[in-house]
This record gives sequence, C-alpha cells and structure tokens, in this order.
Amino acid sequence: MWTSATRNVLLEAAWFDPIPIRRSSKALGLRTEASTRFERGADTEMAELASRRCAALIRELAGGEVLAGVVDVYPARREPLALELSRRELLRVMGADVPDREIEAILRALGFAPQRIDQHIDQARGAADATLARWQCRQPSWRQDVTREVDLIEEVARHYGLDKFPPRLHPAKQPASRLPHAEAEDRLRERLIGLGYREIVSIPLVNEAEDALFRPGDVVPARVANPLAEDASLLRSNGLVSMAHALAWNLNRGQRDLRLFEIGRAYRLLNDAPDETRIVTIGATGLARQQGVAESAREYSFADLKGDLDQIGDLAGGFGWNGETLSWQHNARAGKILLANAGLRQLGDAKQGQRWFVTVGNTVVGGAGELAPRVADKFKLRQNVFLAEWALDPFFEGYRLAREARKYQTISRFPAVERDFSLILPDGTSFASVREAIEGLRIPEVISVEAVDLFRGRNIPSGKFSLLVRVTFQSQEATLTEAQLNDFPSRIISTLQQKLGAALRTA
Repeated sequence: MWTSATRNVLLEAAWFDPIPIRRSSKALGLRTEASTRFERGADTEMAELASRRCAALIRELAGGEVLAGVVDVYPARREPLALELSRRELLRVMGADVPDREIEAILRALGFAPQRIDQHIDQARGAADATLARWQCRQPSWRQDVTREVDLIEEVARHYGLDKFPPRLHPAKQPASRLPHAEAEDRLRERLIGLGYREIVSIPLVNEAEDALFRPGDVVPARVANPLAEDASLLRSNGLVSMAHALAWNLNRGQRDLRLFEIGRAYRLLNDAPDETRIVTIGATGLARQQGVAESAREYSFADLKGDLDQIGDLAGGFGWNGETLSWQHNARAGKILLANAGLRQLGDAKQGQRWFVTVGNTVVGGAGELAPRVADKFKLRQNVFLAEWALDPFFEGYRLAREARKYQTISRFPAVERDFSLILPDGTSFASVREAIEGLRIPEVISVEAVDLFRGRNIPSGKFSLLVRVTFQSQEATLTEAQLNDFPSRIISTLQQKLGAALRTA
C-alpha cells in the first residue's frame, strides 16, 4: 500500500495472453479497459519499455534512485516474423501499381523495415518500379495481425488510397455457374416486383417473445449463445416477424401504403441439429388502388393477397388453399398455402364466408392471411396488415416440374367466340368451383373461363349473388358451327344447375 512513508517501490509491467483474458471476461461478465486491450493483442515487447520509462520518470520527477538489474520472466523471446512483398502479387491482387518510393515509405512508417531483395539478381530487376521487384520485411512486435503477404498488400493499398485503384473484376480461375434454382428465383422476384412489391433485406436476429407469436408449437427455436441485445437473442424461426417489424417501422414514419417482400431463411433446431429453410415472405397494407379520375380509392384486402398469390403460384403449377388458420392469422380471412404433388392439380373448392377451402395435392408449403388483432397490437399496427410466407424448396421443385410439363401449340387460324353467362349462385359458391364444373365437361373447344363481374343487391334473392362468367370457345381444326355454339352453352348451364344449383339471371 502506498503511503507518504513509502521509500522502496517495485515496478511490475506484465503482458497477458489474449485467449484466457477473453474467456475470463466473458465468464465473469466483466469488461474493463485492460481486458479490452489485452484480449485484442497487446505488444509483447512493450512491458520492458514501459517499466523502464516509468522508472525514468520517477527518477526525474521525484529524485529517486534506480537500482540496477531487471527481472524478466519471458519464456522465449519470439523472433520477428520474416515477410516478403512482391510487385507481381500486388498487381495481381489490386489490379494496379504503386511506385517503389510509396511502398517503401508506407512500410517503413509502419515499422516493417522493408529491404529490396531483388537488386542483387540482375540490373533489370533492381531498376525502379520493376515488375519483378521484391521486398523483405520484418513484422514489428505491435503488429501481430500481419502474418502474410496479402496483409502487407492491404497496408500498402489502405495508406496509398483505395480510391487510386480502378474498379475492375479479377479474372476468374474457373467458369462461373449459376445455382440450381437461380432461374426460378429470378422469375419469382420478377413476378413479385411486377405485382408492385418491393424487396427488403432484414437482420435474422429477433426478439424471442415476438418470434413466438408466429412460431408453431412444435418448432424448437435456435437461440444465440452470445446475444448482443435482448431483442436480438434468437435466430428467427420464420420471416413473418421480420416483415411485421418492417411494416411497423415504415408506418411509424408516414408510409401508409406498403407492399414488401423478402427472400431469406428461417432457422430452427431439428433433433438438436441446426436446420435452415429457404422462405419468401410478403407483406401488404394500406391502399390497393389510389384515387383516380374514374376510380375511387380502395383498401388492400384478403382478396388482393389471394389474387397476388394465385399469380405467383402459376409459376409452380398453381397454389391451392386450405381454410385451416394459424395462430397469428385472422379467423375469417386466412388460409394455408398448398402445392400439388408432382405438379398434378385436382380442383375441388368451396367458399364459406371469407375463408377459402381448396384442395390441391396435400403439400402444405405456407400460410397467408390478415394479421390477427391481438398480434397486430403487439407491433402497434393501427391498420389492417396482410402477410404470407411459404417454403422455397418445394416451390422451386414445382417450378421445375411445371416447366418440364409445359407444352406449346400453334395459334389457331380460326376465330374465337365468347359467351357470357349471368348466373345466380348460392352464397358460399366460389368461382373456382364454377370453373371446375365447366372444365369437368372436357369440351376441347373451351380455351378460357373468366369471372367478369359480381353483383349483390337489387333483384338478387336473399342468400344469393350474381356472377358474370365469360367462356371463350375456339377450335384448332375448323370454324365453330351454329350447332356447336348452341350445344356447348346448354351443356354448361345444365351442369352448373345440377352441381352448384345455379340459375340464369333474367333481370
């Protein structure tokens, strides 16, 4: 203990191994300036120099006497590491040259003591700025991070100025090849952008409580052993939590009309082993249509989300829908996304209220719907938000199968004929069921079935609605006859009456 009567002082200057210091600091949860310095690698040669400087200051300022002798407990003084820098490697890595005098001035100022070693070979190599120039350098004790030639190149380039090197690509050592699903991902991204969505990239570290709002009960989350913050302690088990945050962030800053998508990954533990799943997540809120001269503004709805997903699903043979809802979804405006096995489609659907029931194959790839009010309140969302997410691997496989099954035919030389059917249908009947019934007749001349208009109200009986369906007929072999154009509509009307209880609208 230091007092006014102290006359003899023993000075100690130590160097500590970075690895044990780092481990102890983390284990104890204790961060100090000393631990920060030593765990990053302090200069091993500085201990003796610091002790001698301290002793000199005591003698100079306090009039003390320095006793001869130093006890140095140094297991083995490490010899400086010999490094070599060549201009050929500098040109290969950086793509541009640096003059000799600049290289030597930079390395000398940093303590590497460069020595030209190609001069004694022949006169041409020893010339200034020669292509075969080489320098022998010595690693200073305070730069333990510099151990390779490329480290010296980095030091030279950084101090010379990275802006002085032209931006150019290095020559490839081997031909580049695209990833197996690169084309499918490009088509998916193009379709999403074409539908008005903008791509985002978010950090996969999320809050555990918020992730649990979207996480199925049987999924084991992947926790971060050394989280930077409490709200970033978990690798997301789904992309919905990140999308909800992105929508909330934009809404809080005045951006009310949003359509976003993200192609990323979800993480979980499967049998105690890490598992990553490629996913795509989309989110939308606000107006689906802006106020125009001839059109009024319209809010984005579940029908808009389903319509967008149907167009996206066409890339992979078509999406199906199941009315089962997930915990984060609104009970009446949501469903699971299905993808047909092996690209086969078996249509059979019905609509009850605003929940969609469609059976297509049996592969559930994701879910879509309006965010439940209790979940929206957690993110302080004050307007309706619609989210969807599905796995990419089965989607990519569906894209491949749909592409292989794609067939082309020549455009018919004969005219097409359209027939409109104004139907009165019971509430709960979907257009998909109408289209399935018409396609089930297997009339080769039917080339398209479209929904044109839907009406409820005056002159429509209670519990029913009016649907205008347009069917297009065209033959590849001959012009359609009057007999055919009378037979086809009558068969369609008869089938719709028998299967769906439809009737032709007369008023």
